[in-house]
Amino acid sequence: MAIPHFFSIFIKSSYIFLVVVSCFLDQTHAFEPKNTKIHDSFHTIEITSLFPTSVCSPSKDAIKKRPSTLEVFHRHGPCSKLSEDEIAARPSLKDILSLDQSRVESIHARLNPTPTTDKIIDKKVNLPAQSSISLGTGNYLVSVGLGAPKKTLSLVFDTGSDLTWTQCQPCAGFCYTQQDPIFDPKTSTSYSNISCTSTTCSQLSSATNQNPRCSDETCVYGVQYGDQSISEGFFSKDTLTIASDVFPNFQFGCGQNNRGLFGRTAGLIGLGRDPLSLISQTSTKYGNYFSYCLPSKSSSTGHLTLGKAGGHASSVQFTPFDSSSLGSSFYFITIASISVGGQQLPIGQVVFKTAGAIIDSGTVITRLPPAAYSALSGAFKQEMKKYPAAAGDSIFDTCFDFSDYTTISIPTVSFEFGGGVKIALSPSGILAAVSPTVACLAFAGNGGDADVGIFGNAQQLGYEVVYDVAGGKLGFGAAGC
Repeated sequence: MAIPHFFSIFIKSSYIFLVVVSCFLDQTHAFEPKNTKIHDSFHTIEITSLFPTSVCSPSKDAIKKRPSTLEVFHRHGPCSKLSEDEIAARPSLKDILSLDQSRVESIHARLNPTPTTDKIIDKKVNLPAQSSISLGTGNYLVSVGLGAPKKTLSLVFDTGSDLTWTQCQPCAGFCYTQQDPIFDPKTSTSYSNISCTSTTCSQLSSATNQNPRCSDETCVYGVQYGDQSISEGFFSKDTLTIASDVFPNFQFGCGQNNRGLFGRTAGLIGLGRDPLSLISQTSTKYGNYFSYCLPSKSSSTGHLTLGKAGGHASSVQFTPFDSSSLGSSFYFITIASISVGGQQLPIGQVVFKTAGAIIDSGTVITRLPPAAYSALSGAFKQEMKKYPAAAGDSIFDTCFDFSDYTTISIPTVSFEFGGGVKIALSPSGILAAVSPTVACLAFAGNGGDADVGIFGNAQQLGYEVVYDVAGGKLGFGAAGC
């Protein structure tokens, strides 16, 4: 069908910049669970585990036994099926942490648009999820079908976004180079534009933080991310295919002007809580229920599961979503305590409750309230006092020099969430290497007490993270990948 003339939109307010994850942990030589022994309250780690592997080790039978399972690949790892130049285009640690901070600041601005004046700013279906660095540091991709007949597209998925969009022909503004052929609405018999007068057009405001526009009676969307990357185009509907499940009239953005650090991905899938998110639009089939297990390193694979079918890890502990999440696209959780080396840190509950916390699939490094981070850093330094201190690096300020060691022992770190749910972080969620001989505590403090805490994806590795949105709870399943 003919596409109305597109006019450009200038987007003023900031939105969420999506950042990559396991790419950070592998490509900065983060500690991995392998070659690790646990002695009481310490992990004993071989220095060789600092370095990434060059051999693809896909996930085992546990994932493949699930129905409609698709593999997940790290974009820059040996399992990747992208071009050689894409695999070789690894980001620097400086860029990774800078873009991660951009995302964090965007989230803070969205949740707290009028910060206090004394704030200090420191600088049932399994889909293939492949980690990509196209948006900066750690996005994961899933392959879905769009249109009739369906065209396969690799899209970033993110729990901090709502609107799903993909680049579309004729790219009236601009389209960046992507791996898959750019979607052409004229080739789909089920495609249609959504009119400006439609009630669904007005819903874009909550899904994008931008007011919709109108072009030739067609509803026009616009989103802007933390690094000023943008996507804008026609608000449309078409047939969405997830594995063998088909969803007619799926509402999405058909991007005509897309600029920024999207790499070769075809766009984005929003897994937030807004009515326009994929989770909401497929709720009749999947019951507002999904889970993911992120690739623990670039040489492994992970999965995204929609619905309850297929089961989860052997034991899943559920913590209730915080009531603060009502009316928000983000998933708020309650952090009750943090322990280092088996000892709970003396952090008052008011520290965690002041701004609350969210879990986010796109933020790499967990951000904590200043007082909580100070307690964590202090306790960790005390347990690591036999190792020489090293200079800080970017957002990291608790670093150690391991140049004289082949094996090191690091204290365990565990989080307790609301409802008594306690999880022990894997070594890759505790330390991240900034050079072959220096590694740092993989956490950062927020700039002020009013900034929301963020439980990032580096600390989620090794767990299947289950979102029972309808049931109002979040689950952690050990050994879920």
